[in-house]
Amino acid sequence: MSRGVTSRSAWFLLPLTLLTFACTPQPKPDPHYVLGKPYQSGAVWFYPRESFDLDETGLASVAKGDTPRLTADGEVFDQTTLAAGHPTIQLPAIARLTNLENGREVTVRINDRGPGDPHRLVDITQRTATLLNIPAGGVARVRLRVLPAESHAAAEALPGAPSLAIAAAPRGGIQSADLAPPPGVRQGNSRALPAAAVAQPEQELAAAPPMRLPETVTQTPPKPGQLVVRLDTFDDYQYAAVQRAKMGWSNARIVSVFEGRTHRFLVEVGPMADVAQADAVLDRALASGIPDARIVVE
Repeated sequence: MSRGVTSRSAWFLLPLTLLTFACTPQPKPDPHYVLGKPYQSGAVWFYPRESFDLDETGLASVAKGDTPRLTADGEVFDQTTLAAGHPTIQLPAIARLTNLENGREVTVRINDRGPGDPHRLVDITQRTATLLNIPAGGVARVRLRVLPAESHAAAEALPGAPSLAIAAAPRGGIQSADLAPPPGVRQGNSRALPAAAVAQPEQELAAAPPMRLPETVTQTPPKPGQLVVRLDTFDDYQYAAVQRAKMGWSNARIVSVFEGRTHRFLVEVGPMADVAQADAVLDRALASGIPDARIVVE
């Protein structure tokens, strides 16, 4: 008897539930180009900046919730699209996202800030996670590569975008230099173009990619690599040595790399046994006053 009452009650409440959902205010989209001001998440500051050739590795998390809202660039957040959130890059941006653990790769539209957690590189939608075979609530080692032409086209198609024609104009006798961000600020790993590259004639832009990107999955060779916590990057070996000695970790090392013609020295700790250990080491680094420390895959 009580089961029948419960069943009839459920059928009675179903139209009310659907009516309530239909009456839920839907956010009005206002897609626009945005960079944004520095912001703080926990103890870490993030410093957004343009980077149309960003190429980095780290850990991806899967976004939670499907409550109607707008992304940081005014698009409607949709868990069924191939989209992602990134803490510092210009919005929107188009990028190739590779699950290094299984080699599956898709193109995503970066249209939001996130993950809001310094332990993670990017926050992806549930549909993106499904195509990359990342379980809900899971974490995966990924590589993120911004596509320059597609990202420029996506930006130029929206209000508020910087004019590429103006950016390509010669600067005459004006000189510029990148200012270092304030202490405790995390910024994107981008480099300023040389003056000669800035002064090149304007190139024809590619067609703007659609808001909803096609669900094309490319299979590449898996390259899971190793988890490493990168503490900082220095132009001088002595400074790198001081940083390594300051931390006092037996598994800290200095890695010598070249970025173009610039010789740099990376202070890293690892490899890590698993994600939990990488998270714990990063926590220790951040607590020690190293705000640029991050988890990478090598």
